[in-house]
Amino acid sequence: MTTANTLTGNTDARTGVAPARPEARATQPGSGGAGRERGAASRSRAVSAVTVIVLVAIWSLAAAMHWVSPVFLPSPLAVLKKVVAVSTVGFSDATLLQHTLASLSRVFAALGLAVLTAVPLGVLVGVNRTAQAIADPLIEFYRPIPPLAYLPLIVIWCGIGEPSKILLIWLAIFAPLTIATRQGVSRVKASRLRGAQALGATRWQLVRYVIVPSAAPDVLTGIRISLGVGWSVLVAAELIAATRGLGFMIQSAAQFLVTDVVVMGIVVIAVIAAAFEWGLRRLQRTLVPWDGQA
Repeated sequence: MTTANTLTGNTDARTGVAPARPEARATQPGSGGAGRERGAASRSRAVSAVTVIVLVAIWSLAAAMHWVSPVFLPSPLAVLKKVVAVSTVGFSDATLLQHTLASLSRVFAALGLAVLTAVPLGVLVGVNRTAQAIADPLIEFYRPIPPLAYLPLIVIWCGIGEPSKILLIWLAIFAPLTIATRQGVSRVKASRLRGAQALGATRWQLVRYVIVPSAAPDVLTGIRISLGVGWSVLVAAELIAATRGLGFMIQSAAQFLVTDVVVMGIVVIAVIAAAFEWGLRRLQRTLVPWDGQA
């Protein structure tokens, strides 16, 4: 019986005591590491919350002490009241929800168009040198140009309707998403490609089952960056004869020095952008759990 137990690893042949399982010992440091990570994340969230509270407190104190004229810096309470007023009564013939939905529709239409065009192009450029030689000069030519510089040209070509607004945001999103996708493709390990080829994978199967999954973390990071760029270009896009939208609301309020509406619009854009950034980070961890693994 002792010999059988020794062969199966259940007991020690000399002491008869069952040895500690390696996996049991290994889980203890892992659980401790996970606990430390959770503790660090909690501390980071606490520091972020305190930072926001301190900034709002300084803002409130500056408004209460009249360090800055209310015309230029309304108090947080005045901005909050304006949120309620614009949500119910409206501003510039639309409520806050209507302005927000108009802006969201433009940003997401441009983002969807960019995903359908920039991601395939980034994959193609990453695997084909001829395509890279053709696309790189065009992308690098227009990428550094500020969107406001080619805004008049877009108006001349496309008019003042919704397509021109979506086109402006799409152009701002397209380049960074293409570059991020190409970077992800270039980072695919050669050992993975050779292993798939050794198993008889075709070129399409390499792209479908090896290159695209390996590049997915960079693609999702590019989408996060591109969405931030899209929000930053939104105000410029809504200069084109818009009647609704957060950017349009901010511009209209600025013309009449309605500063509380301007600040409210900025805060709303920031909150929405932060919410989408948080959601995309969670989505990235869910869709590409292999990110960072060898």
